[in-house]
Amino acid sequence: MLVLVGATPLLLNLIACKANQPSRGEKKIVQKSKKLVIDGKDWRNPISDDASSVKIEADHFRRHCQVCHGLDGHAISVPFARNMSPPVPDLGATNIQKYTDGQLKWIIENGIRMSGMPGWKGLLDDDEMWRMVRYIRHLPLRGSLGAPEVFVREGEGRK
Repeated sequence: MLVLVGATPLLLNLIACKANQPSRGEKKIVQKSKKLVIDGKDWRNPISDDASSVKIEADHFRRHCQVCHGLDGHAISVPFARNMSPPVPDLGATNIQKYTDGQLKWIIENGIRMSGMPGWKGLLDDDEMWRMVRYIRHLPLRGSLGAPEVFVREGEGRK
């Protein structure tokens, strides 16, 4: 009983914890920091950019990225995407598409610390990461693929 009474304030604090959206100033600091930290600007993607490789690229992306970024990469069908701090980005957004292929591969490989984006180095080989970059360059229309199966409630259909 004494342990329960002593733990109550801690439990109340944990329940009351909530991550707030980053302020405008925090967002600016993060954007400037990314420009200093993200490497790979001059790396060239060795995967050919043709229609025959799109299916392979989509399969790699879906297998590893759909839980956070959604099937189409726009994160709109992921229920927690906007509630994360920082929010899961829409990979079709201009600020993401401005990165070079090498920078996107660097992000996939190394992750972005304290953003929720994990690094995949050692889990995926270079070709798989480059293929995901190709998919990011050719995302389907926003919302066109529906929600990942993990987020579809029983009895509801997927698109």
